[in-house]
Amino acid sequence: MTAPVTTVVLAKAPEPGRVKTRLCPPATPELAAAIASAALLDTLEAAAGVAGDTVVAMTGDRAAAVGAAELAAALDGLAVVAQRGEGLAARIAAAHADAAALHPGRPTLQVGMDTPQATAGLLSHCADRLAEPGVDAVLGPATDGGWWVLGLRDPLAATALHGVPMSTAETGGRTLDALRAAGLRVALAEPLTDVDTAAEAVAVAAQVPGSRFARAVAELRLRCPEVSA
Repeated sequence: MTAPVTTVVLAKAPEPGRVKTRLCPPATPELAAAIASAALLDTLEAAAGVAGDTVVAMTGDRAAAVGAAELAAALDGLAVVAQRGEGLAARIAAAHADAAALHPGRPTLQVGMDTPQATAGLLSHCADRLAEPGVDAVLGPATDGGWWVLGLRDPLAATALHGVPMSTAETGGRTLDALRAAGLRVALAEPLTDVDTAAEAVAVAAQVPGSRFARAVAELRLRCPEVSA
């Protein structure tokens, strides 16, 4: 049985023009935001299937988001904290710290909203790895050189990320080096593809047929039949 963790979802309100901008073109800002909204909702559903609690670290205007009503319903009853800190690394560290304050003594498992193919089963497997003897952290590489999940037995160890450049082709490797330099024993999770481009969206949608994300991407394929993985 999976030991309880606090699953931290780092999220941005899916406002048109502010999310998934690399999908435009071929997507419109509204469709890109709809795809982001679907990815976030699928991620929240997956997080709900992991033993423990979910904390959502949000930024942006939720009222202006595509699918605002469905998002509000999904967040109802969850702990939602504002992202804080200068730069993504600081915001990630703060999200882990805030989750630890809300649920003391629990490990944290943090994901974003770019990997809707991360199922509850996969996240639970990452939590299981984190509970193994000799494992202090779990890091899931992304195929673009970044990472998609970070599990920490001690959430405050996320301060090791300060100084690691985010959103680059070296982020995953630099993060792994920083965690190990902090004395953490790191287990690697399954690599996943972050959704940034239209081709990546199509490829990931094919992995999760019937999901909100797949339905949103189908609209992209309908409007732009030239898009392919």
